[in-house]
Amino acid sequence: MAQMLAEPDISLNELSFEERLGIMVEQEWLAKKNNRIKRLLYMASFGVTACIEDIDYSADRTIDKKIIQTLSTCVFIEHKLNVIITGRTGCGKSFLSCAIGNAVCRKGYTVRYYRIPELLLEIQESKSENRYAKLMANLLTVKLLILDDIGLKSYTLEESRDILEIVESRYNKACSVLSGQMSHKKWYDLFPDPTIADAIMDRIIHNSYIVELDSKTSMREISAKEKIKSIEKDKLL
Repeated sequence: MAQMLAEPDISLNELSFEERLGIMVEQEWLAKKNNRIKRLLYMASFGVTACIEDIDYSADRTIDKKIIQTLSTCVFIEHKLNVIITGRTGCGKSFLSCAIGNAVCRKGYTVRYYRIPELLLEIQESKSENRYAKLMANLLTVKLLILDDIGLKSYTLEESRDILEIVESRYNKACSVLSGQMSHKKWYDLFPDPTIADAIMDRIIHNSYIVELDSKTSMREISAKEKIKSIEKDKLL
């Protein structure tokens, strides 16, 4: 608002004082909103730069556009539901996870992205440094927690307990996006203790949107080819 006063727009001179004040207030509100979104996107630490508008719905990809459109409204955040995304390597799981996270940030909610292997390592470090409780408390404050690459390996009993602690603390309180190559129907086998496996699956499956992806061509391959074409085009120019 101070900048608009110091550098007045000549085209607004014919407006009344109240009209100019209204425009100033609106510009101030928009600036604060945009700055908040920038902070939320930065704090989310997405693994991939992605947004809903850039999702490829070509014929060789099995993506339910209606589900994606529903998720883009972020109504699942209000109802504290989860999203499970599965599919083989290169089908766009991480992209879709981060695109949903981007939409959630733009709605003004807090988001945090983790690859499960990295999160489990961070949890182990927090235990050795006496900050485990603080880390878990911080995870709970995030409206949407994205856990990527679930199921790259079977989990130890301690890792299973940590994952249970996360999903238990967030159940009916906050939302999560979980993605992995393995079908969610096989996630039970990742955990050595059947009781813990039951507890984890019970808290993430029944209240989740299930998105199963498939693609005949790796999306990373497509992206790489587009980058190469762009570079070659720039050289010609």
